[in-house]
Amino acid sequence: MKKFAGLAAAGAILVALAGCAGGGGGGTADGPKPLDELVVGFAQVGAESGWRTANTENIQSSFKDAGIELKFSDAQQKQENQIKAIRSYIQQGVDYIAFSPVVETGWDAVLNEAKAAGIPVILTDRAVDSKDDSLYVTFLGSDFIAEGEKAGNWAVEEFADKDKVNIIQLEGTTGSAPALDRAEGFANIIGKDPKFQIVASQTGDFTRAGGKQVTEALLKSNPDVDLIFAHNDDMGLGAIEAIEAAGLTPGKDIEIVTIDAVHDGMQALADGKINYIVECSPLLGGQLVDVIKTLNDGGTVEKRIITEEGEFNQEQAIAALPDRKY
Repeated sequence: MKKFAGLAAAGAILVALAGCAGGGGGGTADGPKPLDELVVGFAQVGAESGWRTANTENIQSSFKDAGIELKFSDAQQKQENQIKAIRSYIQQGVDYIAFSPVVETGWDAVLNEAKAAGIPVILTDRAVDSKDDSLYVTFLGSDFIAEGEKAGNWAVEEFADKDKVNIIQLEGTTGSAPALDRAEGFANIIGKDPKFQIVASQTGDFTRAGGKQVTEALLKSNPDVDLIFAHNDDMGLGAIEAIEAAGLTPGKDIEIVTIDAVHDGMQALADGKINYIVECSPLLGGQLVDVIKTLNDGGTVEKRIITEEGEFNQEQAIAALPDRKY
């Protein structure tokens, strides 16, 4: 399993990236701004999951510790709210804008407005689908396709001796980067063997309630399910409730693989109700601060910064839980 030290190292490396290919900007004609004079606007997706809550808390605390003013908005999972917040930040003349896009498409207009205003934009956690990558300085976050592939690799190994595997997929928010990419990565792996069949796939919108509701409905029409692949822990936790309500045992009668590794998910894994979790760390605040410091100093950063993350089985979850930060 990969060590968490990679996360800290990735943040430290950013300063050394000055001069690498990527975006640039920051500071003033007279040199860097003092950190306590910087203002950053952050437009968050919402508070749809334990992962997102941990992400928000980490970002807010990281900027507080750095002495940088952070203007924060919660879009409540609505793209129009994020666009409104970004335009507000532009009008306020903030130094930098960072956001985690609700969906991939539909950002060019507002990002062009930020570009025209000379405000660098940093994407965190989720990417945008735009032909013009000059609209943002960098994308800091996980490799969602790789996460889906890790879940698929585990499934192939777990069900190596089975002749047929029926799968329910609980998708994240429709049109969002993690939902699209995790589905693609998972399909990249299981699609190589026809014994794996996704018999139903539906969005649970990354919420526990959504995961429960969708699983309840899909189990009625697909009673012979072997595996549930949930795009995040919260939907997997909702699936556990639905499986138990159906009189079945999660983790045994129906196995579950999820992505995130938040505390509640890890506890369910330790308890044997989830079978495997691929990590997607929400602790991006320190790396985001480092990006802004580098840009403010007149340096440049990589166009794509990938966080280092691990994978967990039951034994590893039990060992990691006592020191888990989220």
